[in-house]
Amino acid sequence: MEFGHVGRVVIADDEPVVRRALRTAVESTGEFHVVAEAADGHEAVEAVRAHLPDILLLDVRMPRMDGVETTTALRAPRPEGDAGADAEGDAGAESGADAGAGTRIVLTTGFGLDRDVERALVLGADAFLPKNAPRAELLAALRAVRDGDAVLSPQVLRQVLDALGTPTDAQRRQARARCEALPPREAEVLGLVAAGLSNREIGERLHSPEDSVKALVGRVLAELGAASRLELALLARTAGAGVRGPRG
Repeated sequence: MEFGHVGRVVIADDEPVVRRALRTAVESTGEFHVVAEAADGHEAVEAVRAHLPDILLLDVRMPRMDGVETTTALRAPRPEGDAGADAEGDAGAESGADAGAGTRIVLTTGFGLDRDVERALVLGADAFLPKNAPRAELLAALRAVRDGDAVLSPQVLRQVLDALGTPTDAQRRQARARCEALPPREAEVLGLVAAGLSNREIGERLHSPEDSVKALVGRVLAELGAASRLELALLARTAGAGVRGPRG
């Protein structure tokens, strides 16, 4: 995101009072603007495809489609035949890919980290926050997600990865082959991302400016074809000992 860009946000929650409170908090600093609201998962998917926001604030538990189903709908590629199903000439329908694939998903929940949150994170959501999080914490998470930085703490990251169970031998071999193709510097960054470190913390470890780290993380995401830092952590964890970790 370019400097000075106002982040575009869609809020999805079935409670109008919660949506109003989130809108007030999100727009309080002028850094973000709410472009649409949704009362259920179907409306959330439609709003994301129509407005192409930077971030979707998504309630995990909603009628019609919950947060897990909504995340699946936005992260799964759309069939080629559906590319023209949107309004004629819609620039978002690109080669059959989902128009909302680039939107960062921040889950909101009143129940803490549970199985539904874990499933949505594995499916491609980028972060989660309790609904009663202070405004400063909400804005910090939105900034981090916007900038491609870490949001999940190392403890939460570990809990999510542990919930996935033990990878098969075939999964390990495939992940190891992908990860070992990385140049040494990118492999080192992968290990630090997988440990749950933020860009600032990685920069301190590597004695590199934060902007350089952000660029490195972007290269790792592109080279591994990963959509999020969580997916990088999952790849590194699946590859196991075959990944070159951080030195020292």
